[in-house]
Amino acid sequence: MPLVASPYRAPRLLFNGHLQTIAPHLWRRQPPVAYRRERLELPDGDFLDLDWVDAAVDQNRLVVLSHGLEGDSSRAYMVGMAHAFAAQGWHVLAWNCRTCSGVMNRLPRFYHHGDADDLAAVVQHALAPGKYRQLVLIGFSMGGSMTLKYLGRTAAPVPEAVQGAVVFSVPCDLYSSIVRLHHPHNVLYRRRFLQKLKQKMVRKALQFPDQVNIRNLDLIQDFPSFIERFMGPLHGYRDLARFYHEASAVHYLAGIRRPTLLVNAQNDPMLAGKCFPVAEARDHTFLHLEMPLTGGHVGFTRYGFRLNWAEQRALEFVESLGLTS
Repeated sequence: MPLVASPYRAPRLLFNGHLQTIAPHLWRRQPPVAYRRERLELPDGDFLDLDWVDAAVDQNRLVVLSHGLEGDSSRAYMVGMAHAFAAQGWHVLAWNCRTCSGVMNRLPRFYHHGDADDLAAVVQHALAPGKYRQLVLIGFSMGGSMTLKYLGRTAAPVPEAVQGAVVFSVPCDLYSSIVRLHHPHNVLYRRRFLQKLKQKMVRKALQFPDQVNIRNLDLIQDFPSFIERFMGPLHGYRDLARFYHEASAVHYLAGIRRPTLLVNAQNDPMLAGKCFPVAEARDHTFLHLEMPLTGGHVGFTRYGFRLNWAEQRALEFVESLGLTS
């Protein structure tokens, strides 16, 4: 598809990508979502916690929301999108990755950017009763990466009910994104993510002392070291290069066969290089790439509106698919 021109501009008060990233997560106030929780048991003996919002009027449309790294269904961007679609009569399913629902999972492994199998399990479970004829996927950051890989991997067919997807702030190429995260200006993001992931590794070591060795964990100060020491081995990747390749959504874009909108802001402090897949999108039949000049990472603030711009854009794109109740 031709690249999509974007009208979005961040409020002048939020004059750089860092402010546009941080401000909405700190200051946006909205009512909580009355989720109905369900536990999905997985074939490998683990589980996922699913949070549902049931439509006020019975509909056959479902939107599935996937959160970012160390996020969960209660994050502002998830809550905002859940409210936006529920207000339009959609059923909403916001799923939590393993370890992200407030309960530690049962296995040594947890989750990562390429975890398309867990998203596939969520979609399959949601569609199994035959209630929903139309399903749309929305992902943020890591959740967007999972979504693109799920749609684009050719070995596993996507159910016909899946009509399309919208993803925001996606690190399509993990190597480029991790290099960007290690820029000095991004030290706060890097430290925050690593601190939370290290805390989980401590808990994993208590669960599985024979399989998880946290000796010198405090010495790890960068993502490549953490991935090579823990993330890769726990999820079956033989080395760092293999993890970068297989978990990066950019390698699966060619296989996408559902209308998909990818929105990555050009001033996103966590994205660089191949995270902006212009060449892949230019001649793609199904992939629409929109690159607003501003927006930060999962920001897209608008003052004076009930919906932020990401929520409005997702609704517009889904409406363009011509779905009916």
